[in-house]
Parts: sequence; C-alpha cells; structure tokens
Amino acid sequence: MMQLPLDLPHRPALGGEDFLVAASNERAVTLIDRWPDWPHHAVAIVGPPGCGKSHLAGVWQAASGALALTPETLAAGQGGPGMPSGRAVLLDDADRLADEEGLLHLMNWTRETGGSLMMTAATPPARWPVALPDLQSRLAAVPTVEIGPPDDALLAVMLVKLFADRQLAPDPAVVDYLAVRIERSFAAVRRVVAELDAAALAAKRPVTLPLARQVLARIETAGEPAGPVS
Repeated sequence: MMQLPLDLPHRPALGGEDFLVAASNERAVTLIDRWPDWPHHAVAIVGPPGCGKSHLAGVWQAASGALALTPETLAAGQGGPGMPSGRAVLLDDADRLADEEGLLHLMNWTRETGGSLMMTAATPPARWPVALPDLQSRLAAVPTVEIGPPDDALLAVMLVKLFADRQLAPDPAVVDYLAVRIERSFAAVRRVVAELDAAALAAKRPVTLPLARQVLARIETAGEPAGPVS
C-alpha cells in the first residue's frame, strides 16, 4: 500500500553562507560582495531558471535593504519619484518588460539620486526587445554577470544540499550515480531531487540506488531525458 504524499513545501537553507560558490557563479558572488562599490549604478545578474540568481539577489537585498520590485509592481507605479534618495532597488525577472517607461524612470532615478539597482533576468539587458531608444542605450551600458551551468563538482554538491534541505540523507553512491547521468542544469537537479523525495515518501522507503534508477527511467520514459551518461 503506497502512501499518497502531501504537496507540502520544503524549507531550503538560504542565506549568503549557504550559497554554493563555484566557477559558474563566482563572478556573480564577487559582484554581490563588492556592493556598494559597483562600477555602475545598475547591474544585472543573468542565467537560466534555477541557477541561483534570485537567491544571490536575495542575499544582496538583505545586505542593502533594497526595495523589491517586479515588472508588474513597477508598471503599477512603484519605483522612481517618491522613493528616498539613494535607495537600493531589486528588480527580479526584469526582462519581462511590463513597462518600458517605468524601467527607464527607475534607472534614471537610481542614477540621479545615488541609488543602486540590481536586475535579474534570463538574458543580458543589451539583448532585451526594447522599443525606447533611451532605454536601449541605458541597458546596453549595464554591467552584466552571467551564471553558467554547473560543473561536475557543483552538481554533486547541489544534490547533497537539496537532499539535505528536504531532510534526506541518501547514500553517497546515489549522489555519484545521479551526478553523471542527469542533465547539466540547475533545473534538472531540482526536479530529480523533488521527484526522488516524492517517490520515497509515497513508497515509505529511503532514497536508494534502485529508487534513483527507477525515477530516472520514469523521467526518460516520459520523454524528458535526465541527460547523457558521462
């Protein structure tokens, strides 16, 4: 008899000291640590979903006291005039560009008042489909740091950390098995750990090597390969 797992959120370990620093994200971590001594009033951290850019931006927000905005809240009139001079601002998923005029005003405001603006996005600001010439020129000047895909070492450490976030402690052989078979992406690591957690709970068994084989086989059967075998 299988137990139906409840869809409850787990509590990941956050905070600057818990962020995993590797070659793929070292430049982004350095940028965070340099604030407020940035080369420009606005900077951008870019990378694929799940790469850790929002986590790093959250570390910066906690350190700077930044006002957190989204493209939607910016379009609703938040940001720019009315904020205290010198205010730090975080704009997550900035490339969704809900309001070009609003983003232009926000960039002008932070520059004119001595504030700081951090933007996160999937692609560099210089490549966003912007119609306003003034905004195009400002985005082209934004220093941008890209977070790349994880290397083998980071992939293994991420597996261990994400399992620990879910109070799971699989045998090291499970981590070794997964690390050379799943896709080299942060999203793939998160998905495999989440599915293994759900499968272990449903079957009332620990995360074992046979269970890991079953989950990877199911993912591949569903038409979404976990990645090549190294």
